[in-house]
Parts: sequence; C-alpha cells; structure tokens
Amino acid sequence: MDAGMIERVVGWSKVKNTAARRTLALVVGALLFVVGMPLLIVFGARTLDGWLGLPRLAGDFWQAVVGAALFVPGLVFALWSVWTQHAHANGTPLPMVPTGRLLASGPFRLCRNPMTLGTVLVYLGMAVWLGSLSALLLVTTFGLLLVVYLKFIEEKELAARFGEPYLVYKQETPFIIPRLR
Repeated sequence: MDAGMIERVVGWSKVKNTAARRTLALVVGALLFVVGMPLLIVFGARTLDGWLGLPRLAGDFWQAVVGAALFVPGLVFALWSVWTQHAHANGTPLPMVPTGRLLASGPFRLCRNPMTLGTVLVYLGMAVWLGSLSALLLVTTFGLLLVVYLKFIEEKELAARFGEPYLVYKQETPFIIPRLR
C-alpha cells in the first residue's frame, strides 16, 4: 500500500488529542458508523433488492433471534472497544485521532480488532433481521474492505508507531476472532 498513507496516519498520532478533538471524533465516528452505515444497509438493501429482484429471506421468529444474537454481542464488543480506547489510551476509533499508547487490555486482549468484529456483527445482525440478501452482500463487502485497511494500512502504521511491543502483541493476539480463555 501507499507509504504516504501510512506516513499520514503516523503523523496524525503526533497531533495532541485534546478532549474537544476526541469528542468531535467520537461524534463523527458515531454519525458514520451508528447512523450512516445502518441507514445505508437498510435503504441500500431495499433499493438493491428491488433493482435485482431479490426475494426477502423468510421473516420469522428465528430470523429475529439470530439477528439479535449477532447484534447484541456485537454492540457490546464495539462499545467496549470504543470506551477502552477513549478511557485508557486517549484515542478514538478514527485514525485521525488515534490512541496515544498501544492497547492490549479490555477487548484488545482477546483480539487485535475487537471494534471491527463488533461492528461487523452488529451489521450482520441487522442484515439477517432485515432478511435481505443484498444487505448481507453490503455488510460482507464492508467487512472485507475493513480487513484490507487493517492489514495493509493500520498494521503497518501501528508497527511504525509502537515498534517491537506491537510486533509482540501482533504475534500473541489473534487478528479478529477472539481467543477466549
């Protein structure tokens, strides 16, 4: 990937993250991931289903149960991750306002990308509950794009910022699927 992009993200880590800057980043992140993406999934899926003539999956009790079984733990995991970043490392989920130190506690002790896992589970839960094949496709595409970003940009940026401690953490901690001990 572009070395300039990695340098830019490393540069963002050198900016002083005031409380106001962190709060603004949390608001922007919430608008994107708590409002924008769910709206895109719901309305984008309806539009795509109509254009493509895709049938809805059978809407029944079990679809709601499976959707909730994905959504609720995903939400808990994502919010726990955001809170941990904000409270313990003066950072946010947005790369423009990153953490000030390497996080290996809370949900980050279970996997390196708990926020991604939580967010994808939330969106998958929504897609299942909606019963939309195109919603599942949108969520899968979003998840794959996130993984590409994490592997090709964020991991290199974290290695550049935190050096050997990050490389050890990376070697000892699963990428996205938690190791529950």
